[in-house]
Amino acid sequence: MGVPLPQVNGTEVSSNSCGGPVRISAEERRKAERKRLPSWFKTTLPTGNAQSRFNETKSNVHEHGLHTVCEEARCPNIHDCWGRGTATFMIAGEVCTRGCRFCAVGTEKTPPPLNPNEPAELAEAVDRMGVSHAVITVVNRDDLADGGAQHYRNCIKAVHERCPDVGLELLCSDLDGNIQALAVLLDELPLKVFAHNVECVPRLDSTVRDPRASFTQSLKILQEAKRLRPDLAIKSSIMVGVGENDQEVVEAMQLLRGVGVELITLGQYLQPSWKHLAVDRFPEPKTFAEWDQAAREMGFTAVASGPLVRSSYRAGLLWEEAMGGEPVVTRDSTGSAISHLNPSKDLLATNEARSSSEHKTI
Repeated sequence: MGVPLPQVNGTEVSSNSCGGPVRISAEERRKAERKRLPSWFKTTLPTGNAQSRFNETKSNVHEHGLHTVCEEARCPNIHDCWGRGTATFMIAGEVCTRGCRFCAVGTEKTPPPLNPNEPAELAEAVDRMGVSHAVITVVNRDDLADGGAQHYRNCIKAVHERCPDVGLELLCSDLDGNIQALAVLLDELPLKVFAHNVECVPRLDSTVRDPRASFTQSLKILQEAKRLRPDLAIKSSIMVGVGENDQEVVEAMQLLRGVGVELITLGQYLQPSWKHLAVDRFPEPKTFAEWDQAAREMGFTAVASGPLVRSSYRAGLLWEEAMGGEPVVTRDSTGSAISHLNPSKDLLATNEARSSSEHKTI
């Protein structure tokens, strides 16, 4: 079992009454301080062929007792992604060697040994689900000399051998900065996308991520991946709502673009529980649209930006966009991603209100 993140368990004075100070626990205080979701946190369900494909995928998952990150993380985009042939699987165990403050995955210094049957089991799961694009994500394995690289490689190769027509995307750890392990991992590996998330803007590394992780180290991994495999699409993701400001997000995107990242997703951080890092803010839809526009102007070939976007959002379609296909934000939009290319009702309402205010000022 994973151990919880370290917390302050003392009590605090909340108010005074005729009976003297009223004390509440840290848990009660933090639960009371959790922010409510804003009105724009909504999406639409797929229809037609997408709905039929979702139903078929869901039936396969339940019939065969399969496990995906999509269901276990209660992703808000599960209908959207499954309906369009994408699913995400986590390998290398259920606990992580790191304790990032935003993450719901349990932490253990020495996790259980790797499952030698996992490559075959993963390949069978992908095959039975019938997806066209599989995202393979991993936990950090700092307990292993290569950070788990050889195991990740074995899993990817097993899936490709059994399902050669399925597009594969690896959402990789930073391998503790081990460039040699990265080279072994990527050598002729049958991938379409190599992804590694920087998670937050550089200034917030120490607040958000485990001390062993850093924006600089993540950039190093992304840049080296592009050098080793220029044929791969390189992808990263940024969470917002953890203490950054708008300009810092733009600057972080510039740093990512500068090392060869081509695909980017931006989404709202949501607190998994009261024990985790609190949400600092909820940027409005118009801000996500502005980030989308800024990313495209920087030269990113595929962008998904929105409150409900997660790093694997429409991953297969995002790769197609990077290859010259239609932008995911305009392709049967469900409202999760927001862009001036396809403004949502919330974005239009915000812009109309702003225009009206500016007109009154004039």
